[in-house]
Amino acid sequence: MFDAVYTEREELECMIYEGHKDAFGTKGRHYDFGAMSIEDLRKEADWIQVCITKACEDEAQYEAESLVKLNAEIDDVIALGAGDRETALRWMTQDETFYHSQDVEGWVYGRGILFTDEGRKLVEELVDIVTFTEAV
Repeated sequence: MFDAVYTEREELECMIYEGHKDAFGTKGRHYDFGAMSIEDLRKEADWIQVCITKACEDEAQYEAESLVKLNAEIDDVIALGAGDRETALRWMTQDETFYHSQDVEGWVYGRGILFTDEGRKLVEELVDIVTFTEAV
């Protein structure tokens, strides 16, 4: 078995390259690592880590707000006559076409909560509620 030993420089380059995606959505392909000193790499890695933390905080806030919004929408549909959560979800999805559980995931993704515990539970719930259409 091969045990890879990475230098600090290699580790910093990798962290910056990969971490850029977590911070900004795309990998850091634009960096000229060869032109950067080890101190430049350390500073960039520190900055990338700050940006990753901010992006994670922003995402968590967005997901929390999205969950509140979705639950309010469900409550509104219940108040409009659905009577219960299952019926409300059925009404909310009745105009959609679902061919596969991935389509359900897409619907939940559109609500901003797919990658949360609540989002995963909602996908499981909806798979039992929606009507799947066979692809032609």
